[in-house]
Amino acid sequence: MVDLAFTQSLIYSTETLVFTILALLLSAYYRGFNHQYVKFWMLSLSALAINQLALACQSIFHDQQIGSLVDITITLVQQTSNYLYLLFLMLGIYSAIKQERIAAKLLYISIVIVMSLGAIATLMYGFDSQSVFNRFYLRESLAAFIFGCAFIAASFFIYSSNVKHFSGKILLAYCSLVGIRFVAYSFASIVSLTDDWFRHLTEYLLYIDMGINTILGFIMLIWLQGAERNVASTAINRAKYLGKHDSLTGVLNREQVLEKLTNEMSIADNKSQKLCIYLLDIKRFKFINDTHGLKVGDLILGEIARRLNQSLLKPKVVGRLSGDSFMYVIDYSNTHQQLTAAEHIHALIARPYEVAQQEVHLQCSVGYCNFPQDGDNADDLLQKANLALFQAESQNIQTVKFEAGMQSQGRRLLAMEKAIRSAITNEEFILHFQPQLNLKNNRLEGAEVLVRWQNPDKGLLAPGQFFDDIEALNLYSELDNYVLEKTCQTIAKWYKTYKRRVPLAINITAVEFQAPNFVSNIQYLLIKYEIPPIYLELEVTESVVITDIELVMKTIVILQNMGIKVSIDDFGTGYSSLAYLRKLPIDKIKIDRSFIMEVATNDSDLTIVKTMVELSHGLGKRVLAEGVETQQQLQLLRNIGCDAVQGYFISKPISEEEFTKYLKRK
Repeated sequence: MVDLAFTQSLIYSTETLVFTILALLLSAYYRGFNHQYVKFWMLSLSALAINQLALACQSIFHDQQIGSLVDITITLVQQTSNYLYLLFLMLGIYSAIKQERIAAKLLYISIVIVMSLGAIATLMYGFDSQSVFNRFYLRESLAAFIFGCAFIAASFFIYSSNVKHFSGKILLAYCSLVGIRFVAYSFASIVSLTDDWFRHLTEYLLYIDMGINTILGFIMLIWLQGAERNVASTAINRAKYLGKHDSLTGVLNREQVLEKLTNEMSIADNKSQKLCIYLLDIKRFKFINDTHGLKVGDLILGEIARRLNQSLLKPKVVGRLSGDSFMYVIDYSNTHQQLTAAEHIHALIARPYEVAQQEVHLQCSVGYCNFPQDGDNADDLLQKANLALFQAESQNIQTVKFEAGMQSQGRRLLAMEKAIRSAITNEEFILHFQPQLNLKNNRLEGAEVLVRWQNPDKGLLAPGQFFDDIEALNLYSELDNYVLEKTCQTIAKWYKTYKRRVPLAINITAVEFQAPNFVSNIQYLLIKYEIPPIYLELEVTESVVITDIELVMKTIVILQNMGIKVSIDDFGTGYSSLAYLRKLPIDKIKIDRSFIMEVATNDSDLTIVKTMVELSHGLGKRVLAEGVETQQQLQLLRNIGCDAVQGYFISKPISEEEFTKYLKRK
């Protein structure tokens, strides 16, 4: 008996050392990778080490009286550590497979339950020396049944989770066999507790369990290796996927679009089929990002990609080239199918997008070309479709098909873009000023700023010679910012030289007026050049207003609160002018020259202008008439109460040098 006790204590002590070392290895691994399941398995092996130490102590102090302090303490530690070992092992398996963190509240509740179970198993019948069978059933049979059920449940869980790496299959086999071992032992203990064969089985199980527990420790290490290999493999596969797909939308990226298009062209060529390559660009998408945020913009791009991918036309290629630009390729047999596909694309993009319980509406521009008619190279076809898209955007047309002349036009625009950007950098754009006369006191009221291009090769160019190119190249924002700063510089220079300030009016395009940093940029310039805001007037056309009246009104109010005047230019040429006039908090109305040309000879025009003046005055707004070219026109406007005028009769647009003559007068 002494030899058996010594042998058992030696086995348990050895296992204590083994599991302590394994727990330390897992602890080091956990500090390096911080996986929660590793922490659970480390705690599980630590609890198992404590359990084996308690069993070793139990073998050494086997002659202690039942119910003594030593007996109860050792048994309490052994039972509690046994259930904690099982709990942390099962939690680790769940966390490892599901890759989910266990909630702290659930963890604490589970620990309390298993420790309570260990305490009950220890204390119930623990002080009654006659209750040998009850103690055995409570501490051994019940524990074996719980362990068996837990391991069998774990095996089903692992099987249903379909773990990919090989260590998952090892753990599945281990849990199944161990579960059967514990369940069989539990039932055998109830049926044959007093039989000799059961006593011998219990002695043999000591060695079997030693092997089982040791195998478990190494399975954990194998799992860690397999899991990390699987993570590495997943990362490599994901990197390969991202190398071919756009990470935001999941569709092909630019490189793979060209590769896939080349393959589809080869297939189409072999089958004598034709392909249509569409490029689409989302209109005003920057405004969506600025208004709703980048996250919403990303979600919308993902939805656009999904719609294109799942469209009824079953596209051959769908990819995101950059930003809000997508490619869409179909095969076709006639021209009607090309036009139908373009309409289909517009319909897909135009469907409302639900964002924070609001509907966002978008439109797109589409340019397209054909294979093999327009080329047999993917890069060449992409370039030609891009030229068609450029035409669609610059001319504000929904859909444009590539035509041969577009290439030369594209090259010309590229050269022009370089020249215009260079002109801005070299300050070749100069300001001219058209004086505005106050009809109430016959004095200079201000001037409208107009821009000219002092081209080193072509001389002084009027706006009509380069504005169309600026619009086509979408460079209005750069030019607006340039003119704004030059105007502020001029106001500051005049004050320093002549001690006079003249209000200057600048035309602002829709693009710049709706820019997020528009107001802050003006504030910066006013502070930088020490200009009182009343000497800066911004002119906007009705086309600016109708793009987004709420945003425009908000911006105008902010500018007015700063002291900057805002006027409506070319009034009367837009849509619903009177309705906008009533809503907009503007300071001045500039009547378009088309109404002034025949005001002295056409009664209808005179009536319209008179009505405009009266209406504007009724709403508390000043009126300036543009395009005054005769004394008769001037006198009529004075008679009907117009506040100010500008035009060739007063002065044509003049250079800064000529305009400063007005400033020298006292």
